[in-house]
Amino acid sequence: MIPVVLSGGVGSRLWPVSRGMYPKQLLPLAHPELSMLQQTILRTEGLQAKGEVIVVCNEDHRFMVGEQLNQIDANNSTILLEPEGRNTAPAIALAALKALESDQEAVLLVMPADHVIADVDLFQRAVNGALEYANDGALITFGVVAKQPETGYGYIKRGPSLAGGGFEVEAFKEKPELKHAQQYLDSGEYYWNSGIFLFRAAAYLDELQKFAPDIFSACQSALDSSANDLDFVRVDADAFSMSPFISIDYAVMEKTDNAVVMPLDVGWSDVGSWSALWDVSDKDSNGNAVFGDVLLHDTKNSHIRAETKLVTAIGVENLVIVETDDAVMVIDKSKAQSVKEIVVQLKELDRAQLHHHRKVYRPWGWYDSVDAGDRFQVKRIQVNPGARLSVQMHHHRAEHWVVVRGQAEVLNGDKTIVLNENESTYIPIGQTHALRNRSNEESLEIIEVQSGSYLGEDDIVRFEDVYGRS
Repeated sequence: MIPVVLSGGVGSRLWPVSRGMYPKQLLPLAHPELSMLQQTILRTEGLQAKGEVIVVCNEDHRFMVGEQLNQIDANNSTILLEPEGRNTAPAIALAALKALESDQEAVLLVMPADHVIADVDLFQRAVNGALEYANDGALITFGVVAKQPETGYGYIKRGPSLAGGGFEVEAFKEKPELKHAQQYLDSGEYYWNSGIFLFRAAAYLDELQKFAPDIFSACQSALDSSANDLDFVRVDADAFSMSPFISIDYAVMEKTDNAVVMPLDVGWSDVGSWSALWDVSDKDSNGNAVFGDVLLHDTKNSHIRAETKLVTAIGVENLVIVETDDAVMVIDKSKAQSVKEIVVQLKELDRAQLHHHRKVYRPWGWYDSVDAGDRFQVKRIQVNPGARLSVQMHHHRAEHWVVVRGQAEVLNGDKTIVLNENESTYIPIGQTHALRNRSNEESLEIIEVQSGSYLGEDDIVRFEDVYGRS
């Protein structure tokens, strides 16, 4: 069995914490230390798995995904880079084709990277119990036992029972209105569609060729023309773009005669909103889920998250209050789905807060935009041990670098110099430059003061980059 983790989402309904360049699956939202991606991979330990993992992710997230896999020693992993999101059917096709390169009998356990499962042991028993169906050629979807009439999920209607605890699939249902969701719940014949699947890679691709041959063809061509880039597999963008945008449910599961639904009652949540995150979070005696530096008085049933400042709440109930370094959101918990309306406004206004936090992560470390004004910007930059920035130049800005911790090796024009703590250098407009942390054990920190007529991140001409960025 090979775990396949789909990590291409954005999680915009968890704004302002989840953003385009740092989405919810890469954040420790449901655990004090582990990201949701890391939790997803770790819950496969103990399964009849081969020890390798395939992660399909957005190209923009590749270095963060790679770093998080290293943190949990998931080094025997393949990271497939999607040039663009085409939904789950093509993403899973890429993973299935890749798995068959090394194992013609590969069984894939497909999981979104941003789900919470409270009872991991029970989840593993359900997966192992479904293996016999997969070995017989079935395509298994895991149906979550519904707890309430949820209108935000699709549903699966079960058919006749099978030996081993599974059921034939009678029908897939779209997200229903409340009255229909209540009818589904009352009947006891419907499950929430979890988006978790188990099948032989070859079986999935056989059904894909039958029902959606254009997806199979595009993904086969994209993988045939792929290239290894550091620790990543970069599939061909032009070929992949020819695939239709479609989910596995529409492309295959609703059409195949080989679908089986396996009930799953494991404390599952897709953490699709702030209210859903509140549901799965630990709470105090007043029903408050509290994270960070928070003081409360006469406050009940609220989710309060402080990332950089003290947040206080007095005499409120059923609120979500979220503070980040560049945004504050207050919303009634019952209106949690309406966060998407703010996200739409951010997109229309082309606000940076839609995509980035103030602290922006790069493959070499991170930078924090401390201050900015007319024709200047100040950044705090941390370079990981042994890491280096690209050899580059800027057309519109000059830079002053001051080392505040560590030792830097700086290329400044045709000279290479070493800067220690409290030493600095000036880089004129148009000057070729680079920065390297000379230590392999400690981080390097510098303060960078930019000045010039244009200070955008796209004013970078790279001449050489160890991370393969253009």
